[in-house]
Parts: sequence; C-alpha cells; structure tokens
Amino acid sequence: MLSSTRCPCSHLFISISSSSFNFTALKHNIRSQTRCFHNPSDPQSLSNPSCNHYHFQSQHNPNSLLSSALTSITSCSSIPICRLIHSKLVKHLHYNDGFIGDRLVSLYARLGYIQDAHQLFDEIPNKDSVSWNSIISIFSQKGEVNLSLNAFYRMRHEYQIYPNDITLISLIPACGTAEGSYLHGFSVKNGLSSELKVSNSLINMYGKFGHFNSASKLFNTIKSPNLVSWNSIINIHIQNGFIEESIFYFNSMRRANIYPDQATIVTILHGCADIGVGKLADALHGNILCSGLDTNIPILTTLLTVYAKSGRLTSSCKLFKKIKKPDTIAWTAMLSGYAIHGYGKQAIEHFNLMIQKGVKPDHVTFTHVLSACSHSRLVTEGQRFFNIMSSVYKIKPRLDHYSCMVDLFGRSGNLQKARGLIDSMPMEPNSAIWGALLNGCKVHNNIDLGEEVSRKLFELNPSDSRNYIMLSSLYSKAGRWGDFSKVRALMKSRNVVKTAGCSFIEHDRKIYRFVVGDRMHVESEKIYGKLEEVMGRIGEVGYVANREFVLDDLEEEVRDDLVGKHSEKLAMAFGLLVCDEKMPIVITKNLRICGDCHNMAKFVSVVENRVIVIRDTKRFHHFSDGLCSCGDYW
Repeated sequence: MLSSTRCPCSHLFISISSSSFNFTALKHNIRSQTRCFHNPSDPQSLSNPSCNHYHFQSQHNPNSLLSSALTSITSCSSIPICRLIHSKLVKHLHYNDGFIGDRLVSLYARLGYIQDAHQLFDEIPNKDSVSWNSIISIFSQKGEVNLSLNAFYRMRHEYQIYPNDITLISLIPACGTAEGSYLHGFSVKNGLSSELKVSNSLINMYGKFGHFNSASKLFNTIKSPNLVSWNSIINIHIQNGFIEESIFYFNSMRRANIYPDQATIVTILHGCADIGVGKLADALHGNILCSGLDTNIPILTTLLTVYAKSGRLTSSCKLFKKIKKPDTIAWTAMLSGYAIHGYGKQAIEHFNLMIQKGVKPDHVTFTHVLSACSHSRLVTEGQRFFNIMSSVYKIKPRLDHYSCMVDLFGRSGNLQKARGLIDSMPMEPNSAIWGALLNGCKVHNNIDLGEEVSRKLFELNPSDSRNYIMLSSLYSKAGRWGDFSKVRALMKSRNVVKTAGCSFIEHDRKIYRFVVGDRMHVESEKIYGKLEEVMGRIGEVGYVANREFVLDDLEEEVRDDLVGKHSEKLAMAFGLLVCDEKMPIVITKNLRICGDCHNMAKFVSVVENRVIVIRDTKRFHHFSDGLCSCGDYW
C-alpha cells in the first residue's frame, strides 16, 4: 500500500530532530504522537513538546524536514520505517520534482519491495531522465529484464525522454544476447556507441553468453580502450578457455602503456591455474615484481595457487613464506596446495601452525583440510576435524564438508558409515555427495549399493555422464557386460554424451592439447612412434593394458588400440620427446585419470627414468621409480 491514507502505518507520527527522524525514540512515543496526530486541539496533546517541535519544523522549516527525510531514507533498514517515511513525505513535502521520490523508490527496492517501488514510481509526476535511469537500474540489478525493457520503451515513447549512456549501461547487464544485440544497434544508430562505458558494458554482455567473437570485434572498434576495456576482453577469453588469446591481449595492453591492476593479474593467473601453466606463471611473477604488486596479498595468494596447480608445490611454499601477514585466504590457499598434492600430514601441520599464529579458519579452510585427509587415508584425523569444526570453531557443516566426509569414508571402505552420515544430514544431499559414495562403491566393488546410489544420481542429475560411467565401470569390473551395455544404451536414449577427455602439456611457452587418438599435431608421426616404442618397452617389464572401459564384444586388438591412445599417453609421449630430461613432465587432465594410464605412467617412470606429474580433476599424481605419490589410493 503506497498512498498515505491506505498505509497501515500512516497513523503513526514521527518525531523529527534537527538532522534526522528520531526513530530510536519512536517506539517510546508512538502513543503520545498518535494522540497528537488525531486530536491536535486537545490541550493535553498540545502540551506535548514533540508535537510542538513537529509543527514548528513541518510548517516553518521545510528544508530541515527535507534534510531529515534524506538522512532517514539513507539509513532506513526496515519496511515499517520506510512506510512511515513515505507517509510523512506524502503529507508534508508533495515531491512534485521527483527528486525525493526517486530516493524513496530506491529505498523500497533496496528492501526488496520491487512492486511497491514500481507503483510509487508511476505515481511520481514530472519524471526526468534521472528518474527513468534510476528505475531501469533498479529493475536491472534485480534481474527484472522485462520490467527494465518496458521502462526503456515507456521513457522514449510515452514520455519522449531521450535515453543517454547511463540508461544503456544500466540496462545492458540485465539483457540476454537478443536484447543486448538490439541495444548495441540502438547505441550505434543514436550515436552512443562511442561512449566507452557503453562499449565496455556490451563487451561484458557478449562475453557472459560466450559470444567472444562479437566481444572481440567490438573491442577492436574502440579507439582508446581503458583499463576496464582490457580487463573485460582478457576475462572473456579466460572464461572461454582461450589462454593464449588472453595473453596476447595482456601483452597488447602493456604495449599500449596501460598498466595492469589487481583484477588484471588475478584474472590471468586464474586462467593459468585452470590448466597448470608453470612457465607462464614465472613470467607473470616477474611482471608482478616490476609492477610493484609483490606486496599485494590477493595477487600473491593467486600466484601460489597457480604454482601449486602447476605441480610446483615447493615454489608455492617459498612464495607463502614471503607474504608478511598472510590472511585466512592465503593460509587456506597454501593448505589447498597440500591437499591437491595428497600431502595430508603436511596439510594438518599447516592448519595447526595457522591456529598458532592466531588466524581463524573459515568453512573453506575446513573443506580443504578434510579433502587432504580424504586423499591421504587419514580417517581418524578427518573425523576429528569434522567434529571440532562445529564444536570449537562454531562453523556449521555445509554440503562440501559432508561430501568430503563421505569421500573419506567411501575411499577407506567404510561404505555403510558413509551412507549413515548421509542419512543423518540436516539438509538434502546433493549430487556431489551421492557421487562421492558411488566412487567409493566403484573402488570397493559394491554393486548393490552402487546401483541404489546411481538411481538417486540419475534422478538428481540425469545429464551428468560421470554417473553412468562409474556405474558401467562397476559392471565391467564384475564382468557383467550385459548390464554394462544397458547403462550405455540408457546414456544414448537420454542423449547423455560423455565428456571428451583431453590432456594439456606446456612446452616452449605454448600449451599443447591432446585428445584420444589425436593426430592434429604437426609431429604426430614422431609422437606415435615414441608411444609405440614406450609401450613395447613397458610391456617387456610387465605392463598389461586394462580394458575396463571398453566393450567386451570388440576384438581384443581393437580394445588395446582404444586404450593405448588415451590423451594422457599421447601427452606423455610428446613430453618424452621435447622436455628436458632433468625436468619433470607435467600433464593436466580435464577428467579423472583412468586406471590404465595411471598404471602405464608408473612403468614409464621406470623405463625412461623420468619424473611424471599428472594432475586430474581431483588431485596430483607424482610418478617416480615405478611408484605414485597417491599410493594407488585414489
């Protein structure tokens, strides 16, 4: 209810001080103020000082009332007080110029009452471009695309108010590709495309929906892009996985004498972390030093994460020690490095040191320390951390924490304990939790429980191929090829496509990508020749291909060929050809490493006398002298 006569709080009266509404005193004076409002001729009410003060200010000092109103609107945090302010303003200010009305509309929106804000906006007379821009911005920020576009139409066609650059940059963030393309055309037609903020907003819009070609074309039309422009185009390419292109823009930005800021460096580093690019991180580290950003904790934290995800945990540790006063995020990032490398005991020592230094852990810290325990088979320690998280640090377990605990129990073979934990959860388990249990069933060949869990996963997320693959793996291990085929047929009937596996390896400042059976590389003949040579040598010392994921009704030679051309193996052969013998071969995989590739890497580390590091979606595997750092516990 927006009008003062209908507002349920409008009969209340507000005592005004010289600078703001006295809302603190309101709850103590409502009764006397209400009597003053309803019966001003009552001698008792006229003797009330607050009433006399009110009449003086409202009748003789409207500027003071306006000042009080603005102050109160700014500090208001509840809808009842908002309505009291509204009632007062309607009665005594008659905001015909729209200025105070705009503020009140924004207040309703800030408190979450969009419909009330919309109604009040329509009641305001003499709306100008500031009013329209304000309401469009409100709708846009709340995700109300249709309301934003409707207001945009009305301001032009009903009120003949011409949109400006502020209108467009308020509207564009809420738009999809179709609406955004229309606004792009509108900006060109009406001479607003030259406004840099408009172009930057359009670039972000195109990038958000994956249209990086359109974003790039628009960026290239900007005569003098600013730092925001460069950061936007770099971020778009990072988000779409085009690391090399983002580096190109980064270098072009520096050549244009635009110096990177924290956002630039952190964005680039995140891209490097995603695929584990070590040498590029070194180059960026040098740039950080030259730019005077070497004391910036967020940047250094991201950099140490990049080193950890590039397989260089030692570099992460050295960098962490150089941070003078690491915050919780920095401590947690270092702990995460230990976790993904499977160094559970070191992660626990790091956590204990963090506590000794007086740094308070948060829910993310506990997620990583529980993950570290899970990867290192530290069941007792993991249970202890899970318990003290709530009892000592007053952090309520979240879904991520339960997922880590289910993974901890599942990996260690305590499948019933994992299932019991799920049943005791105070919230509904998500697909990550059921997936952790299914992985435990796969590791320990529990088909009955695996089938039960798979049904739940198919209901929760029927399009996730990983669940079908794990169940089919269970069946293949047990030799139940008929059930294996049924799962694959179910995938086909539901149009579920398995995510294509690919592996990345860095060489000579370039990133090389391999997929299964890949022959796109210019040195494919040499790569396959090296792979064939290596496969022969490891076969002589005991390696036997594991055909677990290949249909049994295929010819044996075909099955061996499919397994032998996995992306990890091709990347490994390429690394053996080009990488310095004294340096480890570092490979990043977009999926979990399969059992056969894991076994093969152990054999290769022996016959080639090389250190091989493979990072999959869960953790790092360091292969050396025929052993893996995971202890085959993955």
